[in-house]
Amino acid sequence: MKATSVAWVCAALLIMLNGCSAVPIEEYAENSPALVAETFFSGELIASGIVKDRSGRVIRYFNATIDASWEGGVGTLDEQFVFDDGEEQTRVWTLERTAAGAYIATAGDVIGESQMKVLGNSLFMQYVLRIPYGDGTIDVNVDDRMYLVSDTVLLNESVMSKWGFHVGQITLVIQKK
Repeated sequence: MKATSVAWVCAALLIMLNGCSAVPIEEYAENSPALVAETFFSGELIASGIVKDRSGRVIRYFNATIDASWEGGVGTLDEQFVFDDGEEQTRVWTLERTAAGAYIATAGDVIGESQMKVLGNSLFMQYVLRIPYGDGTIDVNVDDRMYLVSDTVLLNESVMSKWGFHVGQITLVIQKK
């Protein structure tokens, strides 16, 4: 293959990869209502959602209650999930504010720390989640994006990947009680 052909192939691949890149949170900086984590994630919340496999087929449904509180600048989100097959799961997030609109988020089944960013009506974070799989567990990358659509309703999309390949998606609605 000639060098010019290789250059054209590389340029085409870069264009395709850039076309697939995610929209940055800065795109939502002027959107309202403004999401204030300490305000929305405070008190009792309820959530309902679906889990899709890599082909987009819905494989699970769930409902959750979230007890959210803040003390000394640290937030706690105690999430209790009940799935359509009766399985129950608990995830407790700890949110620590590091700067305006920036937080470190941790949970027991999250590997390491997640950098959480809030801007305009949006909250973005990426993390590695350890989930049950077969007789063991598997670690998946999660691109978590939330959008406040009213003072009491937050839409959440989470795209899961492994080794760069899409493996599933979670969509849910979180509402203040």
